[in-house]
Amino acid sequence: MSNYNHWFIRARLKTRQLLLLVALAEEGNIHRAAQVLSMTQPAASKLLKDLEDVLEVPLFERLPRGMRPTWYGETMIRHARMALANLNQAHDELTALKTGHYGQVGIGAITSPALSVLPAATALVKQEHPSLRIMLDVETSPVLLERLEQGKLDIVLGRLFAEHDKGNLRYEPLTEEMVCAVARPGHPLCGMTGLTLRDVVSAGWIVPPAGSVLRHRFDLMFQQDGLAPPTNTIETAALLFMTRMLQQSDMVAVVATDVAQYYAAHGIVSILPLPMPCHMDAFGVITRADRLLSPAAKVMMRALKQASLVQYGRRLELGD
Repeated sequence: MSNYNHWFIRARLKTRQLLLLVALAEEGNIHRAAQVLSMTQPAASKLLKDLEDVLEVPLFERLPRGMRPTWYGETMIRHARMALANLNQAHDELTALKTGHYGQVGIGAITSPALSVLPAATALVKQEHPSLRIMLDVETSPVLLERLEQGKLDIVLGRLFAEHDKGNLRYEPLTEEMVCAVARPGHPLCGMTGLTLRDVVSAGWIVPPAGSVLRHRFDLMFQQDGLAPPTNTIETAALLFMTRMLQQSDMVAVVATDVAQYYAAHGIVSILPLPMPCHMDAFGVITRADRLLSPAAKVMMRALKQASLVQYGRRLELGD
């Protein structure tokens, strides 16, 4: 079968039928839906009947006062909304190109790749296309994946967990995220040799919130060494608070190694010579499998490939 022999071509599907499905879903009444679309009611009824005849299923239940979508109708309405949103996006991109802009890309990242690869990738994009609009979110993976699902982001650098629906996602791992312990420069533990978990179990610790993957693995690390996890703790994911608190106290914190190296390079913290066998799962590049990347997103993906090769020695295939 030819790629162009789609059912909607054979069915002569009209954009106005998609608009009508959405209007009916919002108005619940064919008279009001027709008014919204500046059509007569008979014309709207015929458009709907033609579509139902082609699909060979009822899309709406006819009620005494209005109409209600069937399961078939709900499915078609959802896809109609997506198709219309994509057509609007196409128009926005064309308008941007006509005015000399190269469009826009939304990219989300967890903290480590936001520090390690995104600045280099963003700099590459801006060298090539100064007017390309880049919108960047730094958040947790669940938040970023929700925004990807909503169409607010094009690319995510994050993790996939068991509870995430992977059916409509493409994922390519980049690297495991190692962690380490940090303290203020000049901290008494900085100069110690042969430092072990037993030496730091009674220290004040700044740790990730309870329920997070890293916190679970941090506690488990002590338990596997025959120790009770530290009890003198502050729970936070806020790096700004953490670095300030470390500077003003003798507390110790557990953070991703990429983050620690960034702050250590600026003299804000020192990395303790403490082996930390706990680590985070690999993170990678995540995109929607059911959507093609826009020209702007393709530019960003090419830059991410270059930056990832330099940072992790890994050649990304995603988006080819």
